[in-house]
Order: sequence, then structure tokens, then C-alpha cells
Amino acid sequence: MVKTPHSVCVYCGSRDGDNPAYAAAAADTGQMLATNGWRLVYGAGDVGLMGRVANAVQDAGGATFGVIPTHLLDWEVGKRDLDSFVITETMHERKKVMFMNANAVVVLPGGAGSLDEFFEALTWRQLGLHAKPIFLLNINGFWDPLRGLLEHVVRAGFAGDDILSFISTVSDVPALQSGLRDAFSA
Repeated sequence: MVKTPHSVCVYCGSRDGDNPAYAAAAADTGQMLATNGWRLVYGAGDVGLMGRVANAVQDAGGATFGVIPTHLLDWEVGKRDLDSFVITETMHERKKVMFMNANAVVVLPGGAGSLDEFFEALTWRQLGLHAKPIFLLNINGFWDPLRGLLEHVVRAGFAGDDILSFISTVSDVPALQSGLRDAFSA
């Protein structure tokens, strides 16, 4: 039996954001995934951090699996030169296909879409629907307010402490690589 390589679902912005460190981290993440032989699963866009991650994976000879809904093909500039390019009808289908084709989730800086994807993965984990590791790549403290919000939710009694244990927050790509390696070897 041939061992299937691990796949990492990366949620991130369709924009670059205001700090060049975000774009650099996206490119470094793509390079790191390819170097480790891990397939990128992502939203199939060729813009913003999404495009940077995918282009870095491709430039390093890595595998790519992109999923995009029909209504975003033009807006996110659907990247059709991927190893696998899936077009869905809805955003919900997109998220499901991405998640089901990955062994881990990584969240880079992003906006409302990235938050939506993160919270769905976290909620499914909280409900016991999966045990996939979830990483926040906290470049320059980008996700500190989110961590604070989640801690507030726990303190206010709307979630148990365990919800915080479902998320690994890492500050840079080497720490992300280490965390993914540990998760995949467990």
C-alpha cells in the first residue's frame, strides 16, 4: 500500500494586507509545504496571500489542490494551472471539499472569509466531527485579538477551556513546520 502524502488546508486572505510580512509568510509557507512533500489545499485563488502560497508551492515543485465556487472564478482569479482544480456551486461546498481533502488546517492572516473558514473548522472540532490540528500563523501578532476573543468566550462561560486546546498558535513558519511535523508523526 502506497502512503498518501499529507495535505494541509491553508486559509488566508485574497488580499496581501498592509504588512509585507504577511506576503513573505505566505510565500515561506508555500515553500515549506513543498519542501516537506505536503500538498497544499486552498481556495484556488491567484490573488493576495492565496496566490502567494500557491505560487510558492508550485515554484518549489509541490502539489496543489484548489477549490473555488463559480461566483469567485473572476473575483479571486481562479488559478487553473493547479494539480487539481475543483469548481463548486457554493461557498459551503468549497469549504467542505477543502476541509475533507486535508489532514491539517493552517490559518494565515486574512479577512472575513478566513475567519469563517477558521470558525467552521473550530466548531466542527468542538463538536467532535474531526480531530485535525488547527494552526494560527500569528505573524506579528495578527491573531492576538482573535485569541483574546476566544479566551473571553471561555471566561464568559460560552465554551469550555478545551476549545483553546484545539488551536495551536505559532509565530513563524519554522514553528508551523515543527508543529505540522509533530502532528503528522503522532
